[in-house]
Amino acid sequence: MPSFDFASKVDAQALDNAVNVVKKEITNRFDFKGSHVVIELDKKNFKIQVETDDDMKMKQLLDVLVSRAHKQGIAPEAFDLGKEGSQVGKAWKKDIEVRNGIRQEDAKKIVKLIKDAGLKVQVSIHEDVVRVTGKKIDDLQAVIQASKGWELGVPLQVENMRN
Repeated sequence: MPSFDFASKVDAQALDNAVNVVKKEITNRFDFKGSHVVIELDKKNFKIQVETDDDMKMKQLLDVLVSRAHKQGIAPEAFDLGKEGSQVGKAWKKDIEVRNGIRQEDAKKIVKLIKDAGLKVQVSIHEDVVRVTGKKIDDLQAVIQASKGWELGVPLQVENMRN
């Protein structure tokens, strides 16, 4: 039976490249000259730690990070910017989690959206991917087309398309 997987993965090398490009750009920008800026990437846990002088510079730095990551092929939805930064001494610190894999509650939303579409496919959740199987490949392609209109806040990729 034809099948494919919905996944939400971030390439670690692309993320590393994006962080390095941001570091270089910040050192060359006039508005950050003489400022305290620290950007560290934890590749194992997919977390970015950012430290700046004030809240305004933090917002500018996050804008640069998201735009440069987008140019590297990482969707802006992959960054969890919801948590507020905190002030520690004179510096502002913020931990940014990079979403890698589909969480259980997001997988359940995807399953519900597919079932609400009324297509003749079977959906199952396997760890951090959602597998969709069907008798006709046209039904699978209809699911992929429908997924482009979903607003989940999670970047989705189609993987392992099999006949």
